[in-house]
Amino acid sequence: MKLWDKGLAIDKKIENFTVGNDRELDMHLAEFDLKASKAHAKMLGKVGILTSMEVKDIEAELAKLQQQLENGSFEIEEDFEDVHSKIEFELTKALGDTGKKIHTARSRNDQVLVAMQLYFKENLQEISDKTKQLIEVLLGLAKEHQEKLLPGYTHLQVAMPSSFGLWFSAYAELLIDDLYLLEAGLKIVDQNPLGSAAGYGSSFPIDREFTTKELGFATLKYNVVAAQLGRGKCERTVTSNIASVSNTLSRFAMDICLYMSQNFDFITFPDELTTGSSIMPHKKNPDVFELIRGKCNKLQAIANEMILITNNLPSGYHRDYQLIKENSIYAVENIKEILDVFIHSIALIKVKNINLQDEKYKYLFTVDSINDLVMQGKSFREAYQIIGEQVQEGTYEAAEGKKHSHLGSKDNLALEEIRRKKDQV
Repeated sequence: MKLWDKGLAIDKKIENFTVGNDRELDMHLAEFDLKASKAHAKMLGKVGILTSMEVKDIEAELAKLQQQLENGSFEIEEDFEDVHSKIEFELTKALGDTGKKIHTARSRNDQVLVAMQLYFKENLQEISDKTKQLIEVLLGLAKEHQEKLLPGYTHLQVAMPSSFGLWFSAYAELLIDDLYLLEAGLKIVDQNPLGSAAGYGSSFPIDREFTTKELGFATLKYNVVAAQLGRGKCERTVTSNIASVSNTLSRFAMDICLYMSQNFDFITFPDELTTGSSIMPHKKNPDVFELIRGKCNKLQAIANEMILITNNLPSGYHRDYQLIKENSIYAVENIKEILDVFIHSIALIKVKNINLQDEKYKYLFTVDSINDLVMQGKSFREAYQIIGEQVQEGTYEAAEGKKHSHLGSKDNLALEEIRRKKDQV
């Protein structure tokens, strides 16, 4: 069944090409199309297009389909183009002419729009919640390991003293920036597009404010053309938000892979979280974090793909939009899995004691030595030159590490302040 079927024969090769894998993807959207169809039916009853009995009958059949979805028996067979045609078919099969009325005053365009935006709305909140959970894990690790020094690097050269507490809480606070973007994304998708039909509204006396409240949207997309133009913009926004989270996680995963190597040897993980080599029995590979890094980089590429597909499309609907459904759903489902795996794995990290007397860390405290001279009355430039000469001549002797007292430094992590920022999102 196709919602646009006029009774003409369709070339099978063209049909397969245009339908693509919508049936599989639409399983993610089924619950939201059912919810939107229920709200639409109630609205049609409110404005007198459906009788109260017809509304009750439609609601009852939609509830049955929802039950099928929950128990795993709901299926979009090959006879159907997508979830929308499947649901309308089931309503018509059960209710006859009443089922055929469900499409009154809407188009498949606004059906897809509202289902996708409800899907994005629910999942952006879930992604935000998982991100907050990861932040809490990192803040806990930062507090637990706040006293353990960690060499800081710039240009992959030993630079200045850092700490594990500073490292963990750095990524915690970076993820709060990602929460801000997720919150902005939620505001964009939390606007009801239902009632925009094919993008130019309807001559039926529909009540769009009713469906907005019924579906729990914060507001509606008032201008019907703007609602249609939201196709693509919502996907770009959501995948961009996900790309931001992915960027943070990818960089963190890279740190972990680096710090696990024998050349750094700062951290390790339980054996069950790592893999070995088929010929080298000593190997303990951070495969999970390498895959996180790769998957997150792939998600960042998807955000760019959304722009390339949609950036020069004129007003109105175009079939190009079908291509962005798959990757936007892929991005949503994958970032949720990545966050789950990251939360599970990072909680099991084992922080090692680092021997800062090792020769390679000889110059870790040169800045502290300069600061000692400044506190004794020398100018910073003069102190810098003195310590620089000692380094060049091989006469430098490391000073004892100084406490860093300012807010946000290794000895004053501001963990509660960071937590408050997270809680305010």
